[in-house]
Amino acid sequence: MEKVLGLKEIKCILPQRSPMLMLDRAQQIDETHWVAFKNASMDEAFFQGHFPGHPIMPGVLQLEAMKQLSELAVRGKLDPAGGADVYMKAASKVKFRRPALPGDRLRISAEIQEIGDGSATVKTSIATASGVASEAVVSLAVRPLDSAPAALPCDFGEYDKTDSVLMDISRLVELMPHRFPFLLIDYLASMEGERVIAVKNITANEPIFAGDSKLAVVPESILCEIAAQSGCACVLARPENAGKIGYFMAIENAESLAPVYPGDQLIIDLNLPPAKSRFGRGGCEMRVDGKPVFKINLMFAIVDA
Repeated sequence: MEKVLGLKEIKCILPQRSPMLMLDRAQQIDETHWVAFKNASMDEAFFQGHFPGHPIMPGVLQLEAMKQLSELAVRGKLDPAGGADVYMKAASKVKFRRPALPGDRLRISAEIQEIGDGSATVKTSIATASGVASEAVVSLAVRPLDSAPAALPCDFGEYDKTDSVLMDISRLVELMPHRFPFLLIDYLASMEGERVIAVKNITANEPIFAGDSKLAVVPESILCEIAAQSGCACVLARPENAGKIGYFMAIENAESLAPVYPGDQLIIDLNLPPAKSRFGRGGCEMRVDGKPVFKINLMFAIVDA
């Protein structure tokens, strides 16, 4: 076994910082296996907004922990010079099996499945003392470390907020249990049948950008949550779901197509057929200035509050 990596050593390898650093200690077991631990504490900001009165660690932050351990495992081979962004190009077979709660200890495991040609595939899982909490297959790739896009955003368009917006933030908080700092959509622009358009304006003051001035890019795990919350707002707005809440259950597949930066207006275009049971599925494409940046197919559950 290799030396145990503490916080100082982890920070020398990973660019993430509070509140997005999801590993406390890690160790390489052999050539393909790594293990890490993270303690879940009520002092962490995300518990204040997910959910007030019933705090649960967001599933996407478990996904972020799995991605970060995978990055520890493969960064030396994908980016030996340390000058690139090792990002989550894709995720599949993501399942959130049981909640992780304040006071839980998370044991994160990673097994390298394939590595080469600038990409790697890693099978990962998280367990608490109560059993398996989540699992995923993550694919990592390398891109240049850019701190800014090449152009200004487009001018005002059809989805910009006006007084006649379909559902503003005051209505969203009536429907959804999410609160700051984990309420990640700004408004619903339109909702027609099975299709909903939500909007998230990305800005530099958000907590996800704190701590590292070199990596001002929205984490792919957070993009997954933005899609889930957009679907949650749509489903909970339906009369038959009044008073209920939505839980993120699984990601069938997700793919990052381009980085998302501060200053971008993220258009979330979601197709969400009515669920035949308490479980439902949806497909989502996110765009910035008309360009696709992220795609995801997800599964959720609607339960009584």
